Amino acid sequence: MKILITGANGLLGQKLSALLLSDKTVTTVLTARERLVFPAQGGEFRTMDITDAKAVKNVIADVKPDVVINTAAMTLVDQCETQQDLCWKNNVTAVENLIEACRAQKTRLIHVSTDFIFDGSHGPLDESAQPNPVNFYGKSKAAAEKLLIDSEINWAILRTVLVFGITNDLSRSNIVLWVKENLEKGKSIKVVNDQWRTPTLAEDLAMGCYLAAKKNARGIYHISGKDFMTPFDIAIATAEFFNLDKSLIVPADSTTFTQPAKRPAKTGFIIDKAKSELGYEPHSFKEGLAVLAKQIVTPVA
Repeated sequence: MKILITGANGLLGQKLSALLLSDKTVTTVLTARERLVFPAQGGEFRTMDITDAKAVKNVIADVKPDVVINTAAMTLVDQCETQQDLCWKNNVTAVENLIEACRAQKTRLIHVSTDFIFDGSHGPLDESAQPNPVNFYGKSKAAAEKLLIDSEINWAILRTVLVFGITNDLSRSNIVLWVKENLEKGKSIKVVNDQWRTPTLAEDLAMGCYLAAKKNARGIYHISGKDFMTPFDIAIATAEFFNLDKSLIVPADSTTFTQPAKRPAKTGFIIDKAKSELGYEPHSFKEGLAVLAKQIVTPVA
């Protein structure tokens, strides 16, 4: 099986690349806008900007992958709100480009989506929940999903929630690293206690992508962690795990934060379908922290 990954330099992209490169039955082709930030031993690398329709068409026609896994996206929620044209280009137009290229080569497309397509009125949610985004990032991701659902190609959508982890040249932080870094510096932090999520270890999301590719999954799957937590819960658990000062963590109502983009109050996922159909079994949040801690002590090669 030949699998092409978009966004190989991202947190998920790097974890998925490592997983695929360890499987000798898979030919792995890694793509990114520019150079790779990690060594891809045993894989092939191509530069590919997914917002460039011609480049996408040419690379996929040349590589002829069995599966494309799209991990690339513009995910900074507030930036998406303030730079809507750029967000649409990266999250919707890019998916249109991938769909067209995959249609021409009869290639399967696995697309990573988000809990932010939902309005936050209730949770956890299963795959039958109806999208109703409350911010532009969510609107762009919901639009991309609709493109896939309405297309004639072989597709799967993997929705996820609040991904955390660590890897090489990480271009942005995530909640666990942010909490750990600030507490280690003795800084007090305000953390939201009225939003709920099922935080997802990057390795678990990568495994979900891998299983979906290997098992020829079709349709929508919820791929996340299994612990239903507020960001405040996440911060406290992180402090406890790393023996940091919990008294520096101040609970805060989401209305006390001024952000360009509204956040859904309650999401989180029910992952029974992924468990039963894909054999997906995520770590607990505490187990995920242990995985991350080991990588901090022993940096990823």
